[in-house]
Amino acid sequence: MIARLKGTVLESSPLLVVLEAGGVGYEVHIPVTTAEKVPAIGAECSLFIHSVYREDSATLYGFAGRDDRDFFRLLVEKVSGIGPKIGISILSRMSTDLLRSAIASSDVGLLSKCPGIGKKTAERLVIELKDKVGLASTGSVTSLGETDVSGGASTFQDAVASLMTLGYKPADADKLVRKAVSKLSADAAVEALIKTALS
Repeated sequence: MIARLKGTVLESSPLLVVLEAGGVGYEVHIPVTTAEKVPAIGAECSLFIHSVYREDSATLYGFAGRDDRDFFRLLVEKVSGIGPKIGISILSRMSTDLLRSAIASSDVGLLSKCPGIGKKTAERLVIELKDKVGLASTGSVTSLGETDVSGGASTFQDAVASLMTLGYKPADADKLVRKAVSKLSADAAVEALIKTALS
């Protein structure tokens, strides 16, 4: 079982990266939230891996942070009707922090906006995962060497909520705040995050 993969970036796209490690090129499926952090071709990259082995195939799914990888595992292993493809799609649309917040607050409307998720599947997400997702996080360094936004989960969510009140769609607000966090830090103040996101 491959748990982590470190190698040179040979190819990179919004949903796929090829890493060369030990002379072998590994094709790794990734969400957009991880693709945004993958370095340029030729640079070294490290990803947390979830492996799926079937009789006729072996597929690798990669994530910038362990928290994202573990949340992906919860999605595909605990919620009926959600496979790896939909799991990647969900994590491409919203960050783990926003998804945890939506599940914890039973926000079926927000969850059902994710690609491949209807109202019934969103309700199953809440029922199956509400007692398994915690909003408290310990700010950690991702495998790509960047500070994980989960360190200031509540601040992050407050900044996203503020942008949503200004009329931004949840996914757009989430993306803007993630970019702001990468420019500042995970423990930046809400006001600073909003200002940077809007600049």
